[in-house]
Amino acid sequence: MPLRSVRSRAVPQDAVHHPLFARYYARASVTAETRMGVARVRERLLAGLSGRVIEVGAGNGLNFAHYPGAVSEVVAVEPERSLRRLASGAARGAPVPVDVVPGTAEALPAGSEDFDAAVVSLVLCSVRDVPQALRELRRVLRPGGELRFFEHGRGGGRLMTFTQRAMDRTVWPPLAGGCHVSRDPIGSLREAGFTLGPYRRMMMPEKGPVLPMSYCVLGAAWRPPGTAA
Repeated sequence: MPLRSVRSRAVPQDAVHHPLFARYYARASVTAETRMGVARVRERLLAGLSGRVIEVGAGNGLNFAHYPGAVSEVVAVEPERSLRRLASGAARGAPVPVDVVPGTAEALPAGSEDFDAAVVSLVLCSVRDVPQALRELRRVLRPGGELRFFEHGRGGGRLMTFTQRAMDRTVWPPLAGGCHVSRDPIGSLREAGFTLGPYRRMMMPEKGPVLPMSYCVLGAAWRPPGTAA
């Protein structure tokens, strides 16, 4: 079945370019699937989704294998060229139709209210403008549409939060493809006007050393019915 067309917003093909980090991430993320239990988290993240879904920041496409059969199409947006190429390969083996396209979270290549659900997975840490990215997600979701999220961010005691902020102000974003470890995804979702559903805080890895990027949250939120984007 052919995929529906994705509306172009004249997004540059390489709006984000982190080739060294992309190669590291591609290797590390595959290892984390089994050794850190991330594959099980992806299954919980995507369970029960249906209809047309937009995934923002698809990376190398590791979510694709976990989409349930009730999903009619996934539009997977990935701005980094190397990761987008890997995601396109993963899409060919996915159990549901997946269309991998260039684009950024702040200017999604899609029409308003085009999607039943949206997915962000370890993405909000690295977008340049979190409020704008969430405004875009609200725009492309239909009223009542669901946002699934698995993100990492601020956590721990005073010393850990100090360490996270210090990393974000210095070496970490340049080394890690723009990643920030002290952002607050739950607070950002509330400020963007999403209705929060159940969410669970967790440590990744669940067993092992506690790192500044270990504090994660998995859950769902909704664009309230009857609201403007």
